[in-house]
Amino acid sequence: MSAVSGVLLLAACAADSHAPLPAFMRAQASDPPPELPPDVKQLVHDRLDGVFVNTSYPRNVQVSPPHHEVRGTGWTACVRAELTSATGKPLGVQTYRISINDGQIMDRQRADAGDNCDSERYEPI
Repeated sequence: MSAVSGVLLLAACAADSHAPLPAFMRAQASDPPPELPPDVKQLVHDRLDGVFVNTSYPRNVQVSPPHHEVRGTGWTACVRAELTSATGKPLGVQTYRISINDGQIMDRQRADAGDNCDSERYEPI
């Protein structure tokens, strides 16, 4: 057997992750492809009641681009709108941070300084 055919034979074995070779020679399982960023504009448009209470009459709704969560596989984005209180008084612009997983809004929290929503750029929905 020539040296070239021996190398080719060894390389073919290394491609099998179950081959009886040392771990560094076995093919490694690849990470799943990264999830595409969600369409935050469409999600918020379709589920406005999942972000704001209907009786708050959200107006001038704007969203930030999505960002990968620091821990986890989901996404976060900021949403802001002019709102009205239950008594009918204007509340002004209110900002929320939303969590998105598998294309669904899973949670929303009022934004605070740690969310960096103040420094985001926003687009209307």
